Amino acid sequence: MDPARLKAAITPRTKAILPVHLFGQPADMGPILEIADQRGIPVIEDAAQAHGARYRGRRVGQLGVIGCFSFYPGKNLGAYGEGGAMVTNDAQFAARARALRDHGQSRRYYHDEIGYNYRMDSFQAAVLDIKLKKLDEWNSARAEHACSYSSLLKDLPVKIPGYFEDSTPVWHCYVIECDGRDRLRSQLSDLGIETGIHYPVPIHLQRAYDFLGHRPGGFPVSEEFSRRCLSLPIYPEMTGEQVQVVAEAVAEAASKAKAKATA
Repeated sequence: MDPARLKAAITPRTKAILPVHLFGQPADMGPILEIADQRGIPVIEDAAQAHGARYRGRRVGQLGVIGCFSFYPGKNLGAYGEGGAMVTNDAQFAARARALRDHGQSRRYYHDEIGYNYRMDSFQAAVLDIKLKKLDEWNSARAEHACSYSSLLKDLPVKIPGYFEDSTPVWHCYVIECDGRDRLRSQLSDLGIETGIHYPVPIHLQRAYDFLGHRPGGFPVSEEFSRRCLSLPIYPEMTGEQVQVVAEAVAEAASKAKAKATA
């Protein structure tokens, strides 16, 4: 979310502002919160990929009125199945969420509204309780790998991820941008290096949101990023040698692409 464009995007229909801490990198929450406060609009943080990340010394998820986390197995803090949580200091929001997750019950067998069966089972909670104690250690390992990547790739014709100086990302993904993304991905695959594309189709161009009337060109930054983004391997157990191998493969592929372009 670009805070400089936020004011212009707000209309009388705006119900909430929902910044996303994408790839484990905190959004620039200071100006976002200031604008939201001026307009009296609640801020809901999407921290699904940012467990443990900090913005100006504070953990993300506690900066808005509500913070939302995913415990999908691939997340920095993942369960052994599906799960998620919302956090809030607002008693009314907390009570409503507790009711909605349990078929709309205010107390057992008394349903004030139609709700959902969103209760995370105790086994997943036990797994998360154990893994939570390792979260900071795992995040530190990810940050070390990200630092190595950035150092090794800085002189290549790829754009390495940046972040706000007063924030501490947790590097759920390490995403570069480059021209000829699909060709680079294919070359890395030939070398046995798996990569990911997060995400190939922006939300506003998904069929599910056709009813909103958005068309290509409506969100040019997101659209360009979707064409250029490539997620390199990153996980806590990765070794420095493995990071070096990936970086060297990216360098080799980028060199071949450049030579082909100038031939």
